[in-house]
Amino acid sequence: MPIVHIDLIEGRSPEQLKGLVKDVTEAIAKNTGAPQENVHIVLNEMRKDNYSVGGTLKSDQ
Repeated sequence: MPIVHIDLIEGRSPEQLKGLVKDVTEAIAKNTGAPQENVHIVLNEMRKDNYSVGGTLKSDQ
């Protein structure tokens, strides 16, 4: 049972997230042979003020 964790900055639409999990599920199933119904995906959406790159919060960019 593959378990995939994806960390994202907030801001994507429900349609974008649905497309993401669909495509990732298909790729995992294709490349591992696991049935799609056994692929688990956890999406962690982070607020922009809880993530930084190079010492700058994404909310400040």
